[in-house]
Amino acid sequence: LLSIIVVPLSVGVLERYFGRSFAMPAADIARVVVTMALLPLAGIDPTQGHVVEGGIGEQTEQVMKNLAAILAEAGSSLDDVLMTSIFLVDLQDFQAMNEVYARHLTEPYPARATVQIAALPSGARIEVAVVARCG
Repeated sequence: LLSIIVVPLSVGVLERYFGRSFAMPAADIARVVVTMALLPLAGIDPTQGHVVEGGIGEQTEQVMKNLAAILAEAGSSLDDVLMTSIFLVDLQDFQAMNEVYARHLTEPYPARATVQIAALPSGARIEVAVVARCG
């Protein structure tokens, strides 16, 4: 369950957000960013290594902060997001998620698909995959 975009990032950036080493050679991994499909980008605070406390609003806020930070390191921003795929554990969270989401993105909003799924790792309530222009 990985969504990737090709961007020029260092292995150090990936390790900072994912908290582990990668088995791929540095030359290969430096061109790939896993964006919102794994724990650090599913409402996990990369400095603490766990899902932020609170509900869907707090987790969505953390997801958007993580995404903005990774895109910035790639020389991009949330303004460059072309499409998002949002996975919610409960579609009843849609309105609260959407309020936070809308504060971070501007018109014209990127294309978006939102679906409900059975569960996410580490108790996360939201996961977001993105496609963005970089470089």
